[in-house]
Amino acid sequence: MKTVFWSQITEDDPLRQKEGMTQRLLVVEDDDTIRETIRDALFHEGFEVSACADGRAALEMLQRQSDLPYALVVLDLMLPGMSGLDVCRQLRAAGDQTPILVVSARDHETDRVLGLEVGADDYLVKPFGMRELVARARALMRRSGTKSPATQVLSHENLRLFPEECRVTRDGKEVSLSPKEYRLLELFMQYPRRVWSRDKLLEQIWGHDYFGDSKTVDVHIRWLREKLEVNPSEPVHLQTVRGFGYRFG
Repeated sequence: MKTVFWSQITEDDPLRQKEGMTQRLLVVEDDDTIRETIRDALFHEGFEVSACADGRAALEMLQRQSDLPYALVVLDLMLPGMSGLDVCRQLRAAGDQTPILVVSARDHETDRVLGLEVGADDYLVKPFGMRELVARARALMRRSGTKSPATQVLSHENLRLFPEECRVTRDGKEVSLSPKEYRLLELFMQYPRRVWSRDKLLEQIWGHDYFGDSKTVDVHIRWLREKLEVNPSEPVHLQTVRGFGYRFG
């Protein structure tokens, strides 16, 4: 059984158990890259995230839920050992009504209908954007009566980014950013000090199917610096790490 657990608050923290400070989510995905990406997206939205790579492990984790149950399961269908469909069937047969968001490469209507009929609450076809996944997760928890954590304002020195309003301020004054500039800045502020290569930024912001010039990243970084930096030629926020890429802060 391959299980990975990340948390801002430890599993045995009595304060978390008592007050339910952070909603627990379970990600079930056998692709390491996709699982890590989903985990990161949900973790940085304020959730506590457990993850595993196969259906049997997921079922065991769900069946031994303690006083603080999972608020949502993000479930792939094509899993080793036990399929996601079988996980859905067994959970619903046992009376477990934990909201389930299926993520799958199977995009035919019959696949979506089958997933929903066996107990999934929503179905998201791969490839998908992390923002859509987070939005669907929040919507499912709202419908099920599970309260999701409030999205926090991202702050760094004189900059403020408001995720739910898609706006940015510098020294209290609103900054006009294009959608790509906004998403770049949001990614940088979510992962301060992390170094991002051009290829990784293209993958995160422009998508896996982008085949244009990688220099577009440099152009957007320059535009961001012109809007955010006191002296764009000597940036403080968006720094170049020679030979590797860019980092924030």
